[in-house]
Amino acid sequence: MDSSSTRGHPGQALPPAYFTPGSASFTEFLRDAAPELMPQLSDNADVSAEAPHGTTIVALTFRGGVLLAGDRRSTMGNLIAQRDMDKLYVTDDYSAVGIAGTAGIALEMVRLYAVELEHYEKIEGVSLSLDGKANKLATMLRGNLEGAMAGLAVMPLFAGYDTASEDPERAGRIVTYDITGGRYDESAGYHAVGSGSVFAKSALKKRHDPEADIDSAVRNALESLYDAADDDSATGGPDVARRIYPTVVTITGAEGAVRLSEERTAAVAEEVVAGRKQNPGG
Repeated sequence: MDSSSTRGHPGQALPPAYFTPGSASFTEFLRDAAPELMPQLSDNADVSAEAPHGTTIVALTFRGGVLLAGDRRSTMGNLIAQRDMDKLYVTDDYSAVGIAGTAGIALEMVRLYAVELEHYEKIEGVSLSLDGKANKLATMLRGNLEGAMAGLAVMPLFAGYDTASEDPERAGRIVTYDITGGRYDESAGYHAVGSGSVFAKSALKKRHDPEADIDSAVRNALESLYDAADDDSATGGPDVARRIYPTVVTITGAEGAVRLSEERTAAVAEEVVAGRKQNPGG
C-alpha cells in the first residue's frame, strides 16, 4: 500500500475516513478522503483545442433490450489523435455509457462512475435502480460544469435495461444529458451524441425499428455510424485495412451488458461496407 495513505496516522493501517460512517456515495467519500484523486480542471490556460475529443456514439432500443455503438476515432483540432479509441464502457451488469467530448475527463468520469455503482451495491446490498444510475451520472456531470464552461465538456450517452420493468420486451432505456447535468429520457428509441450525431440520427430516423431483433439493431447502428463518418470528418468509419471497427455493447435481461466480439462486429461492418460499394449513394 502507498505509504502516503498512512502518513500522519502512525500505527494505523488506514486513515480515520475509512472507518467513519457516511453515505453510500464513493464520490463523496473520495472527495473527503483523497480530493486530489478526483477529476479536476487544471489552473493552466485553455487547452480545449489541444485535448483529444471523442466523437460519435449512437444508442437504440430493440425488442428485449438496448445497445450502444461508437466509432473509434478521436480528434485534436484538425488532426486525428487516435484511430482506435474505445468509447463504450460497461458500468454494471445492466448499464453502459458511451462518451463523447473531452476524452481524458470523460474517461476518468466514466471509470469513477462504474466504481460508484459498485461501491453503492456493496454498501447497500442492492444495486441502484435504473433511474438512480441515470441520476448519479447527472450529478457527476454537474461537478464538471467549470470544465465544460472552459471548453472541456463531456457528453455521455447512457443505456440501461430496467430489471423492474413490467414489460421485459420494452425495458431498454436511453438517457441523454446536457453539459449542466440535465438528464433527458429519450422516448423515440434512439439517439446519438458527438460531432456526427446529426447524420447518425438522420439515418436512425429511417432505419430504427423498435420490433427489430438484436442482429438487425446492430446492423442499423453500424449503418448509422457509416453515414456519420461519410459526412463528418471527425467520425471514423470502418477501417478494413487496419481492421479497426466500431464497438458495440448490447444490454438484455437474459445476458445483461455484453460487449460484442471484434469478430462479430467486423463481420457486420464489412457487410455494411460491401453494401455501400454496390450502392455508393446510400
